Amino acid sequence: MDLTVSSREQFGKAVNILRKQGLIPAELYGHGISNTHLSVDAGEFKKIWKEAGENTIINLIIGSERRSVLIHDVQKDYLSGDPSHIDFYQVRMDEKIKARVPIEFIGEAPAVKSLGGILNKTMSEIEVEALPGDLPHSFSVDLSSLVEFNQSIYAKDLKIPEEVQVLVEPQTVIATVTPPQKEEVAPPPAPEVSEVKVETEEKKAEREKEKQIDNEKTQM
Repeated sequence: MDLTVSSREQFGKAVNILRKQGLIPAELYGHGISNTHLSVDAGEFKKIWKEAGENTIINLIIGSERRSVLIHDVQKDYLSGDPSHIDFYQVRMDEKIKARVPIEFIGEAPAVKSLGGILNKTMSEIEVEALPGDLPHSFSVDLSSLVEFNQSIYAKDLKIPEEVQVLVEPQTVIATVTPPQKEEVAPPPAPEVSEVKVETEEKKAEREKEKQIDNEKTQM
């Protein structure tokens, strides 16, 4: 995938002019290279970003140069949600890098659909290490294997290519199904202070009456 970009001279508040022109300010950096200030067409970038994500190599076209990069970070406007700044990271195709690969959940868990269980997705991405060209676009997790309560899918269950190293423990839980929560029965309301007082006085009067009857029997 190719993305044509341009060098820019605007910095600070001046980059707002670029945004009004439909351009996004960007930075290109990487191991052993100088930072380069760029601008990117917003429409073209959104197309590439949707397809590539942040773990697929794309080619930046800067004049006559072609640079292999990852979309390392995208800042968004807090009101519109549109990209407002981009960081590209230039990679060496012969040097392994670490990246986070998104997890795509597919299917439906029978323990949820038929038994009313609760599905807990504990991870949305997983960190790996590989050569840039070997990075997976995503990992698919099939939820249809969760047929009973307390079943889980672990990192070890992922289909990992041999050239990719997963950087989490094999027993790390990715998704699990737990039983539905039981509704708690509310305890009976505590008696009012006045009720307690009345009950106490009634008990006291009853004991006094019993005591009086016992005394009368003793005197007879």
